[in-house]
Amino acid sequence: MDYQQKLGEKLTILNERGSGVLVRMNYIKKTCSDSKLRPSILTDKATESAVKYINKKFPNIDFRGNSQHLTSVQRQKSEVLAATSSYYDSFLDVIEFRDHVYELLNTIDACQCFFNIAINFDFTKHYLDLIITYTSVIITLSRIDDKRALVGLYNCAHEMTNGGSDPSYPRLSQMFVEYEHPWKKLTEEFGPHTRSVTAAVLSLNMVYPRRNLPAEQWRSAQLLSLLSSPAAMLDPACCDTMACEYLSTEVMERWILISFMLCHSSLNNNQASQDLWKMALRSGLTITLTRDEILNIHKVSEDLFDNFKGYSKRIADIKECKEHVIVNSGAMHREKRQFLRGALKELFTILEDEPGLLGPKALFVFMALSFSRDEVLWLVRHSENIPKTKTPEDYVDNQMAELLFYMEKLRVLMRKYSSVLQRYHVQYLAQFDALVLNDTIQNMYVCPEEESVLLSSFVSTLSALSVKQVENKEEFDFRGLRLDWLRLQAYTSVNKAPLPIKEYPELAKVMNLIQFHTRMVDSVDEMLYETSEVTTLCFYPRVFEKMFSQSNEELSMKRYLMAFPASCCHFSQCGHPLCPEETEVVEKRSLRLSVTFLEQIAKHTSNVVLEICAEQRNLHEQLLPRHCAEAISAARHRKQKKPVPKKGEVQKEKPGAESLRKDRAVVTNMDKMHLTLTELCSSYSLCSDFVIFDHIVVPTEFLLSQLETRLSEIIVRMANYNGATQEITRPSDLLAGIRAYTASLHTVSSYISVDVTRLVKSVLLQQTQPLDSRGVQTMTTLYTTWYLEALLRQASNALIVHCPTRHCFINQTTDSEPSFKAEEFSDISELKALAELIGPYGLKFLSENLMWHITSQVRELKKLVIENMDVLVQMRNNFDKPEEMVNLKRRLTGGENMLKRMTIIGVILSFRAMAQDCLKDVLHEHCPYIMGPVECLRNSIYPETDIKVTLNVFEMASAAGFRCNIDPALVSAVASMHTDNTTTDEEYKLTCLLLVYIAVSLPALAMDPNSLYNREHGGHDNNIHCLATGINQLAVAMLTVQNKNIEQHLKEFLLLASSTLLQLGQNAERAENKHRESIYLLLHMIVEESPYLSQDMLESCFPYVLLRNAYREVYKSFIVTLG
Repeated sequence: MDYQQKLGEKLTILNERGSGVLVRMNYIKKTCSDSKLRPSILTDKATESAVKYINKKFPNIDFRGNSQHLTSVQRQKSEVLAATSSYYDSFLDVIEFRDHVYELLNTIDACQCFFNIAINFDFTKHYLDLIITYTSVIITLSRIDDKRALVGLYNCAHEMTNGGSDPSYPRLSQMFVEYEHPWKKLTEEFGPHTRSVTAAVLSLNMVYPRRNLPAEQWRSAQLLSLLSSPAAMLDPACCDTMACEYLSTEVMERWILISFMLCHSSLNNNQASQDLWKMALRSGLTITLTRDEILNIHKVSEDLFDNFKGYSKRIADIKECKEHVIVNSGAMHREKRQFLRGALKELFTILEDEPGLLGPKALFVFMALSFSRDEVLWLVRHSENIPKTKTPEDYVDNQMAELLFYMEKLRVLMRKYSSVLQRYHVQYLAQFDALVLNDTIQNMYVCPEEESVLLSSFVSTLSALSVKQVENKEEFDFRGLRLDWLRLQAYTSVNKAPLPIKEYPELAKVMNLIQFHTRMVDSVDEMLYETSEVTTLCFYPRVFEKMFSQSNEELSMKRYLMAFPASCCHFSQCGHPLCPEETEVVEKRSLRLSVTFLEQIAKHTSNVVLEICAEQRNLHEQLLPRHCAEAISAARHRKQKKPVPKKGEVQKEKPGAESLRKDRAVVTNMDKMHLTLTELCSSYSLCSDFVIFDHIVVPTEFLLSQLETRLSEIIVRMANYNGATQEITRPSDLLAGIRAYTASLHTVSSYISVDVTRLVKSVLLQQTQPLDSRGVQTMTTLYTTWYLEALLRQASNALIVHCPTRHCFINQTTDSEPSFKAEEFSDISELKALAELIGPYGLKFLSENLMWHITSQVRELKKLVIENMDVLVQMRNNFDKPEEMVNLKRRLTGGENMLKRMTIIGVILSFRAMAQDCLKDVLHEHCPYIMGPVECLRNSIYPETDIKVTLNVFEMASAAGFRCNIDPALVSAVASMHTDNTTTDEEYKLTCLLLVYIAVSLPALAMDPNSLYNREHGGHDNNIHCLATGINQLAVAMLTVQNKNIEQHLKEFLLLASSTLLQLGQNAERAENKHRESIYLLLHMIVEESPYLSQDMLESCFPYVLLRNAYREVYKSFIVTLG
């Protein structure tokens, strides 16, 4: 008969089911109390009157007689049914669960079962768990304010749809009414079960008191220490109550406090019950029902006992215990946490060094984890409910990170060396436990058939184990054996059992030990979850974040901060199949918390790293060449024995003085930053990545992301661009700063395994684009803007001159002080630095912006050509008739404007050519083996090569910095100007006439006093020498777009220009011909600049003697020194 009751199976199933129902009730409560998640049917204005009516009349609701209140439900009954059906079904689950619990508890009472946590541990634990789970379900149900409305709306819609009330509605509504005051009803229900419940709880008397000791006694007993008795270090850790040693204290307190509230009569009749109850009451103010639902145990107990006669002493006991908690509990638990921090650190250090000890000392690990978990959760519960006390600091722990860290390290260690545990315990089970169990069975004077079969199967199963199974990595599964042991406990715990377990404590001791050993073989992960899960933290996000911020403020805790995001990994284990909706909420919260923690750790780490980099950059800046003048001057002063500076003057320290240290005890700011960095980087050693639900989280990626963002900001800040004053950092200075930062960043890889090279490449590559990944302007944009708006704009107005001899731009001498020195931003070293900074991509962007300015000038040139088209056509046809040309030239307008615009184009193209040359030099240094083939490919292009192939090759070569006969960027820009309004022939005509326009306008330059050729600069003071570049490249680009013969048209231009310039020589005495020789040189420059014109062509139309005389004329005013 006892075998047919299946008490063990029913307890297992009901506990699992009850956990799901409890989670479901809690989720419904949270959903209904949150305005954002609340069911729309309860917040809808249309159903508001119906909800009020149902709440008022519940449970006797007249669904037909008061239709005016329920018309809204009638209109949308199908929607109401759909919205409330899941809630209704969940409440029905409570009824079903209650019925089965009633039935099982009555059966257990009828069987007069024996309970003792030290003997039939699993049977007793399942029994007490079921009582607590059932009570928690009922209490949580009573806290759902909208349960009546949800059930009433469902039943109302059901009746309107089906013509009758739901069959379960009367029982469900009756249950809601009965449990309006849940504790009163529960105490009535559990009155008949007092004997069994009290017996089960009182068995904790031999476990709970020694688990509830203060830290001083733990310390004196050297609890959890492997070093306390070195001789016994290899002895297996075991005792008569193995499972009780890592049983949660919080669980035991919940059993004691709730059970004695349900069966309160034993408190007045039994001194042992009183003592145990008061001990639990002194531990804390609250206990957990589920998730973040707590029970303020003193208040609830006091309110309950107020309703009973003869409980005044118990109420006094409650008040006394509460006062004791307020005064002493905070400090006691603070000391426990302090002890556990040291104990866990010692335990981990030893086991990490000698993982073989995990076999015999596994129990120590689970005890340590269980004790620590209890203390963490105690603080979490009470942080939200801090009592009025003189020492509120006892409820704040800024060292929580260390405790969580070592808990995580022990978990990782157990998983890492699970094979060690398996190997040890498989041998233990086969070679010791099986023999002891067999001897125990042989010594039993009675053993019924059913029990004999189970015990024999235990022995045979254990005896068959071997180490080879571990070596072959076979899967072990002892769940069947453990379930059979639970069945056996149930069979032998009933009254008048043939084999009463209370008479065979040795059997219970051996089987409990075997159960622990089997769990070490096949369910270490389950054991770790059972003893160290801190998933409750997920439901206290505010407390969790507060703990993190408190630990973050302590320097010594920074190395443990990674424990906080790592703890979020375990939140995925707290879900239940009966409430899948909660899993989604938990997943989002887990990810949010872990990302928040990781971002804060990464942000703090990146701040320290970049502060160190900034300091190193400042030190590096002191070594830049521009600072050496002061040192040279000081050295000269010393040699010339100048007077010693006065006492008031502060002598500037030399670079490197910061490294001199007279006392090791003196700690500099850099020392502090390196120490902080070491601590923070140590936290990343906890794990390289962890999984949160289906997401793999890599902590170092958060650090790299922060460093990338901050480094990008710093580079832009170091550029120091000011649009109002047109100020910017010199490219060479910025490059030196970036190199200093990069060198310092590479030292981070000695602290932590991160790919700094990838980080720097990513940041610098983004800086070569107009905008970075965040959409912020980069140094490429800033320098492009500055060179266009500051340097080239002033060069267009001849305030800055292009200097070919020095390969830079220089300022003109003026009365006003220039805002910047052009040569400091445009010489070879600066442009090479610019090429290093923004690279080929950045220079391509710069080139595109330059081309935009050129095309805007070309548009204006075309307008001028169109205005003078008739005159230019006649001039082209009559260029060999001097008299006719003179008359036509008088009719020509806008020549000066045209030359000005062509000069601007030339200046822009000259600057671009300088930048291209510097890019080529930089790329030759970085990748010579790539530049050689590119140059070879460029040189293999001949005039007869297909123009598309030519442009493709030239585009590649131009991107590498090589000069090409045809500028592909300019060709592309000119081609983009072509519109549907003009035909190709018209464009061609405009090009030809533009060349005519330029040629006939060149003599006008002689009248400009700034057209004088400057030998020192190698050009003209008004930048007209840039016309050579502008005319050649623009003509080639325009003729390439129109697919015309370039050489033929440039010859025509040269002939026309020579003819008009020769006319200058006929009037040598006229004032406007003052700088005639300088203009002759310009013609020579045009020919030299062009790959399509030669000196022979020039001599055929312009006498060489005139060029020679022109050179002699412009050079004779300069003194030439040799040697």
